[in-house]
Amino acid sequence: MDEHIYYQSLARFDKIGPVRLRTLLKSFPNLEHIWNASALELRQAGLSEQVSAEFAAWRRDQNLEQQWTELQREGINVLTWNDPAYPVRLKQIHDLPHTLFIRGTLPQNDFNLAVVGTRMVTTYGRQVAEQIVAPLARAGLTIVSGLALGIDAIAHDTTLREGGTTIAVLGGGCDRASIYPTSNRALAERIVERGGALISEYPPKTLAMPFHFPNRNRIISGMSRGTLVIEAAEDSGSLITATHALEQNREVFAVPGDITRDTSKGPNNLLKMGAHPVFSAEDILEHLNLQELKATAEARKIVPDDPTEAKILDALRGDAIHIDELIRATAFDAAKLSSTLTLMEMKGKVRHIGGMHYVLAH
Repeated sequence: MDEHIYYQSLARFDKIGPVRLRTLLKSFPNLEHIWNASALELRQAGLSEQVSAEFAAWRRDQNLEQQWTELQREGINVLTWNDPAYPVRLKQIHDLPHTLFIRGTLPQNDFNLAVVGTRMVTTYGRQVAEQIVAPLARAGLTIVSGLALGIDAIAHDTTLREGGTTIAVLGGGCDRASIYPTSNRALAERIVERGGALISEYPPKTLAMPFHFPNRNRIISGMSRGTLVIEAAEDSGSLITATHALEQNREVFAVPGDITRDTSKGPNNLLKMGAHPVFSAEDILEHLNLQELKATAEARKIVPDDPTEAKILDALRGDAIHIDELIRATAFDAAKLSSTLTLMEMKGKVRHIGGMHYVLAH
């Protein structure tokens, strides 16, 4: 049986996490052997008597085939820490999840930046988030956040609007019924539809519980080159993400805020502790390996198949553009432009991002 089936089921038993699993794997060759081991064998391998007994009793009620079928029905893939596609930077942290549930497409590069902040966003916070995230998305960075209200949602939405790729790391299941907050379910579906991913270490049908979010935050920072904090109270969960980033030896960035606002205390304190101050997207890009990013962008350049495509691609070099503006820019009639755009979308050269707006595919 595929070992992924055992991993996804083990992820449903919260008393065997990455540390205990590593201990067990010193005595057993793989997860199938762990799954079939007796309670005595599990104790001899390092589990406590109570956890061994609980696991042996719990697994009797697990229908592995049914669980696997449900994952396939939801379009959820299972990625384990043994898989080559497992996020390379996340693999470097000490408490990496042994299993990730993924709905959507996980980018096969590690040009990730975490963007987090308060749910109680101000007008200033919204303006700054959009102003900084938009050029980062256009530059080719994948924006990672937590799908929460406020800064998280703005970061995801801005990235999608710019035709970029974004990843949401969840504190509950990534199946449609478990998406939290429910008001961001439509945003979650857009992330998947536009080539991004929803990620969770929690299996489907897991509710987003308060104690899940600190764990979730280590994944947000762990799979990213750096974490940007935009507006956060002194006790904000965003600061937990920043703390994880520091512990993981990753860059921490912060946008200075109005000293009279509670939501400025978090980033301002980070700045006092040595975080990189951010006034524009360039401040972040210069601290990242931009040369490597440019090389990837060059390799990703889209080549036209004919003069018609060339003219359309030239018109799409900037921000998202409405089809009416494309008609004016290219001087093509609506029928010709529409049919060519359809073909180019099928070839993966352009992307329709809604409302008859088009961008270059990334």
